[in-house]
Order: sequence, then structure tokens, then C-alpha cells
Amino acid sequence: MAKYGKKAGEEVKKAVHEKKKGTLKSGKSGKKVTSKKQAVAIGLSKARKKGAKVPRKKSSSKKS
Repeated sequence: MAKYGKKAGEEVKKAVHEKKKGTLKSGKSGKKVTSKKQAVAIGLSKARKKGAKVPRKKSSSKKS
């Protein structure tokens, strides 16, 4: 069974292309995205918002 849906892959592809062009901006700050990892994360986030098949984000575990 596929982990990610086809729509999720398309969103990631779009985000990476935007990053290569230099037009992809991050969240609230609006700074230019420089890393490929960040571009993929933005693509998955957009896909998640559109309702595509994407696994949930891992929650960070807090150490006391």
C-alpha cells in the first residue's frame, strides 16, 4: 500500500520546482526557501491542507 497519494506527489513536485526557480517562500516570514528538505515539507503541508493522502506529522517528544 502506498504511503503517499498521487496528489501529494504532485504538490511536492510543484514546491521543488518553485524552489529551483527561487519563488518558493516559507510561512509567515515569507523568506526564500533554500533547502530541498524544506521545499518537500512545504509541499506535503500544502497537500495535507488540500486533503491528499499524507501520513500525519510526527509529534516531537518533550524531554524533562
